[in-house]
Amino acid sequence: MKELVESIIKGPPRDGSSQMEILLPAEKEFHNAAKNNDVNTLTRCLQQNVQINIRTELDRTALHFAVANMNETAVAFLLNHNAMVDIKDKHGMDAFLLAAWFGHLRILKLLVEKGVDRKSTNLEGMNALHCAAQNNHISIVQYIIKELQLDLNKPTEEGKKPYHLAVENGHLEMEKALREFEYNTQEKDKEGNMALHLAARNGHTAVLEELLRECNQIDEGNEEGETAFYLAAVGDHQECVRLLLESGSDINILPKTNLSALHIGAERGDISMASILIDAGIDCNGQNNRKESPLHIAVKNRHISVAQLLVESKCDVNVLDERNQNPLHLAAELGRADLVELLLLAKTDLKQRDKQGKTPLGVAARVNHIIIVDMIIKAERYCAWKETIQDSTAIPARSYPLTFKPDHTTQTSQLRTAIWSMANHNLKPKDWKKLAVQWNFTEEQIKGIGEQWTGTKSYKEHGHRMLLIWLHGILLTGTNPVKDLYEGLVNIEQKSLAEKIRKEINGVQSSQKCTVS
Repeated sequence: MKELVESIIKGPPRDGSSQMEILLPAEKEFHNAAKNNDVNTLTRCLQQNVQINIRTELDRTALHFAVANMNETAVAFLLNHNAMVDIKDKHGMDAFLLAAWFGHLRILKLLVEKGVDRKSTNLEGMNALHCAAQNNHISIVQYIIKELQLDLNKPTEEGKKPYHLAVENGHLEMEKALREFEYNTQEKDKEGNMALHLAARNGHTAVLEELLRECNQIDEGNEEGETAFYLAAVGDHQECVRLLLESGSDINILPKTNLSALHIGAERGDISMASILIDAGIDCNGQNNRKESPLHIAVKNRHISVAQLLVESKCDVNVLDERNQNPLHLAAELGRADLVELLLLAKTDLKQRDKQGKTPLGVAARVNHIIIVDMIIKAERYCAWKETIQDSTAIPARSYPLTFKPDHTTQTSQLRTAIWSMANHNLKPKDWKKLAVQWNFTEEQIKGIGEQWTGTKSYKEHGHRMLLIWLHGILLTGTNPVKDLYEGLVNIEQKSLAEKIRKEINGVQSSQKCTVS
């Protein structure tokens, strides 16, 4: 409505393509004169027999334009020449409503003297009191209530009373004025919103603070089950959120969608709001109607900072959505190594299968995310190793960092060069799988590595990847790489190759033995 009403001020575009195309040139000039407070032109146009109540195709008259532009002289002229005061445009706005909307008290009084319909409403059910309250015109409100003694404290078509509109638009002075007339209310509009909801949703901190002094229904929900706190958080109105928290709002009341404010913050990557909500004790593991946790949402929308905050806040990384997927399934499907790394370090359940029977490794292999496949296999092997360690004191101190990302460190460059050469020049097509079996790679892990087909020489790439995964485990567990590789090659009947490799890399890793605490 605001845009429609204020369009009256602007008038027609200069190119002539406007609502005034149905008017003759003299009639257009007459309306422009009303808009510009040009009484001389108004007089001349009337002398040329221009009809005083001529309308645009939106049913706006010269009086509409004069009132909307607060041209008191033009208004008085038009009224003295018997302009009709109750003509409504196609949105139901007449001169009286416009005077209240734009807050011109003297024009309003001129219209009253001419017998205007004081209880007029537009198509949205707004009367003069609504118009004045929405636009913070206190003098108009006082005149209507005290001098005209009109009972206009009615709901609009949306169920909003003047008090609702004042609060919704953040007018603290108007809120206080209406309160003095006892027009304040805790009634709900047709969407179930009380004034408290409207202030919170629109981030009007000063008004909200005033409302909280008396409101005893702070956790009341609207038709969608949204509380004032929820609306403030969803709107990213942090000061309103803090006010409502201080007032004791229950932050874990969910709307009908079961989307918590934390879900919304995670969806848009709002780390600041997410931090406030988590510090306030919001349920980090709440599930929406699709059984997604906030972590699912953060991962799905690739917001690493929010995902990290949730993990650091000890949220459950193994919550399952309606597809029976945990957040790692999603990260693997998206191919996001940063999110996968975060969730692997957070000890996500790597064995969980979704409704299609896929583990996170299976999902990554299906969508051909090679780096993710290798990262998950590294994590699976590391977890399997840790399960075999009964006494934690048996794990020596480590210098190699706990990470599952590809290794590009200078610390392992010689070893990586040696195994690349071996994979590309020495291993036969089936050797890499034989070695994998020797080193306790699972059938699913071997299948995951071999899933990516690049041609008849694919086995070289598969072997290289398998050896890098093996090396990762060796470095984390502090095992001697030369000894382990030598024994593996011997066991697959590649003794001569074993001797060659031992000579090449013997001692390279002696100073790099490491473990994980």
